[in-house]
Amino acid sequence: MSAGYDYNQIQKYLIGLVPQRPAEMQEMERYAEATSFPIIGPAAGYYCYQVTRLSQARSVFEMGSGYGYSTAWFALAVRENCAKQPGQPGIVHHVVWDADLSKKAQGHLKKLGLDPLIEFHVAEAVQTLRNTPGQFDLIFCDIDKDGYPAALEVIDQKLAPGGVLVIDNMIWSGKIFDPHDDSASTRGVREFTRQICNNPGWIVSLSPMRDGVIVAIKK
Repeated sequence: MSAGYDYNQIQKYLIGLVPQRPAEMQEMERYAEATSFPIIGPAAGYYCYQVTRLSQARSVFEMGSGYGYSTAWFALAVRENCAKQPGQPGIVHHVVWDADLSKKAQGHLKKLGLDPLIEFHVAEAVQTLRNTPGQFDLIFCDIDKDGYPAALEVIDQKLAPGGVLVIDNMIWSGKIFDPHDDSASTRGVREFTRQICNNPGWIVSLSPMRDGVIVAIKK
C-alpha cells in the first residue's frame, strides 16, 4: 500500500461514493456527528442496503437499532425487494432498550415514509429475537460487544437457511489488535469472530469499512 493515504482517507473516499441520501437521513447523519452518536454511517449503511437487495431479504431483525439510521437503510431495501415481488409483505424489526431512542426513530422513519414496514420493540435484543415468531432473511447485530458470543446461538436458530448475518464493530477501533486489551467488549468481539469463522455452517467475510463489518451467510 502506498504511504500516500491512510485509513481515514479511505473511509472519507468510501463515503464520497455513496449516492445522495434523503434529506431526513442526512439530518440523522448530522445529528450523529454533532453528538458523537455511533451510527453505522453512510458507507456501511449503503453496504447494508446493498447486501439486503442482493439477498432479496423481506424480513430483517435488527439487534440494536439506535435512533433508526441503520433501520432506514434496511427498510429502503426491503421496500424495493417487495415492490419487485408484490404480494409478500416486508418487515424490519427495530429493537432498542431506550424508549426515547425508539420514539426518535419512529419520528425519523415516519418522515421517510418507512414506518409501515417497521415493528418497534423497546426491549433487550437477544431475548426479543428469541421470542419473535418465525425465522428471518437477514439479522443485523450491533448490541453491547461483550454480548456478541452468547448471541450467536440465538442468531443461528432464528436466521433462515441461506439467510444473511451482518454484524458491526468487528475491528473495534483497532482494540482487537492490542494484546494488552483484555476488556469484556474486546474479548467479545474476538471470541465472536473466532466462533463464526471456525464454524463450517457459515460463509464469512470481514470488510474493513468504517469499524469493520462482517457479512456471513448461513449455509
